[in-house]
Amino acid sequence: MMMWGYGFNMGWMWLMWALALVIVGLIVFVVVWAVNGAARREASSGRIGQLHDPPVRSTSRQILDERYARGELTADEYREHLTVLGEG
Repeated sequence: MMMWGYGFNMGWMWLMWALALVIVGLIVFVVVWAVNGAARREASSGRIGQLHDPPVRSTSRQILDERYARGELTADEYREHLTVLGEG
């Protein structure tokens, strides 16, 4: 009795399993690569762990804050200068 193809096809089954493993490996590699790329972009932008950006202060406000911290200005003078800067 002849067996049309039953013995021949089973010999190539290992190749199909190997190909399936390679395809699954490539899919895993692409997913990991994409996730790491996104994490690197986030890290390079410096936005990891930040809920919001810190408030931007003008140079005038920074100088005023420093002078107040050194004791060169009283609290009333500080508030008056803030009002003049439009930040009070």
